[in-house]
Amino acid sequence: MLHWIIPSTSKLSDFIECYWFIEKNTGAGDNFPKLNPDPCAHLIFAPCSEPYSYGYAKQQELGQGSHLLLAHQNTFDLDHSKSFTHLGVKFKVGVPYMMSLTTSEEGQLDIVKQIDTDKLMSVNAAALSEFFVLARQSPEACITRLESILTPWMEQIQHDQHSQLTFRVVEALQEVSIAVLADKLFCSKRTIERSFRRVTGLTLKQYQAMTKLELMLEYLYQKQAWQIDWVDIAFQFGFSDQPHLIRYLKQQIGTTPNKYLLERGFTIDIYGGVSSS
Repeated sequence: MLHWIIPSTSKLSDFIECYWFIEKNTGAGDNFPKLNPDPCAHLIFAPCSEPYSYGYAKQQELGQGSHLLLAHQNTFDLDHSKSFTHLGVKFKVGVPYMMSLTTSEEGQLDIVKQIDTDKLMSVNAAALSEFFVLARQSPEACITRLESILTPWMEQIQHDQHSQLTFRVVEALQEVSIAVLADKLFCSKRTIERSFRRVTGLTLKQYQAMTKLELMLEYLYQKQAWQIDWVDIAFQFGFSDQPHLIRYLKQQIGTTPNKYLLERGFTIDIYGGVSSS
């Protein structure tokens, strides 16, 4: 099993969070990992005939080849029982809206769209194979090649008043709470909420809960079970007490803290999600 994650540092970093690669052989690791909620979309390059499966509740998103995984507020059950190769681009929040990759007025959630990379950005099967070879041998060279393809495609990005405000909101929420956001941005709370939901499909509280969860899972991934004190974690991540944290985890990923530690069954636990190549 091979994997890496590398942050975007080029001029595309305004719109791209990171690049990642996972290649797994049949029988290696957990065959049915879970994917935690994520406010960001991922463009996933895969061999044309390779099947994918994302399930939640009683719904299944099935298809073959490259696909666009949009922001999702549900925890997905993945089928990784067969070998697969995924080269991913993690977009920043709101980018699919700016590229007209979503069609509903308030964006789309929990949707996986099969895409034709040849039609979308002139990446045919031979070019995909080249990407995968580079990803295995030289991640930096792979990203350079990938960005040469992505740059003209992403020049289609167009900001409007809603996406501009959403970008400001995402940046501001790294420093202030939702309660003081309107004062920080000199904008009404109603305007902020409407624009943010139009671009992302999420409320501010949903977005904040999802980003907090991602940070927490990254923190837990780097710790052994004996190093984890749930009372300390509750305090560190802004929960009023441990019962509050337990309710939060049940709501976000459908499990309790102790069960999570016992299973460690999320993609970050199996494939990693913090270190670079």
